[in-house]
Amino acid sequence: MNNPDLINKTILFVKEKLENAEGGHDWFHIERVFKNSILISKNEVCNPVIVQLGALLHDIADSKFHDGDETVGPRIAREFLESENVDEEIITHVINIIENISFKGGNFEKKFSSIELDVVQDADRLDAIGAIGIARTFNYGGFKNRALYDPNIAPNSSMTKEEYKKNDSPTLNHFYEKLLLLKDKMNTQTGKQIAQERHRYMEGFLSQFYAEWEGEK
Repeated sequence: MNNPDLINKTILFVKEKLENAEGGHDWFHIERVFKNSILISKNEVCNPVIVQLGALLHDIADSKFHDGDETVGPRIAREFLESENVDEEIITHVINIIENISFKGGNFEKKFSSIELDVVQDADRLDAIGAIGIARTFNYGGFKNRALYDPNIAPNSSMTKEEYKKNDSPTLNHFYEKLLLLKDKMNTQTGKQIAQERHRYMEGFLSQFYAEWEGEK
């Protein structure tokens, strides 16, 4: 199978799998990460097929929606890629991207590294910040029935991986526990440049939010 056929088949597979997914982790999230990955990869020496497959399959079964089971996504991705007779070397690389892409509280040590992972991870993190990042954060908070904000509950930016997975603090705390930390965790120069502008947008949003909360604006 040639590469365009494989990518198109993967797109159709992911669209079908995520048809009823939560709004922040649906096909449109995957599509944005896919586009960002292609943009970032243009300035990197990398394998575009691995980048595109990693971007398309990185959230095929997010553990948040599978009782925390981190094995589901890699298993589904492997089964699909094997069914398409993809080379084992490529499959292994894509699985490593899926297993190492997540933030997980920021204290997770990656067990694998490659420029392809760097590209897809930056693309995924870009979708977690800026205007869309804000929208996704509040969408997920509503999905989990979390409070918007509680000034009596302080953010915890030093959670372990397990604490992060079980965290149910108000949605605004997530800005300090993840979103505002991502700018300094970008891997590529392109990712860093885009993240700067999106980071500033979030800072402006928070300033406005607090002013409205206090009745100052």
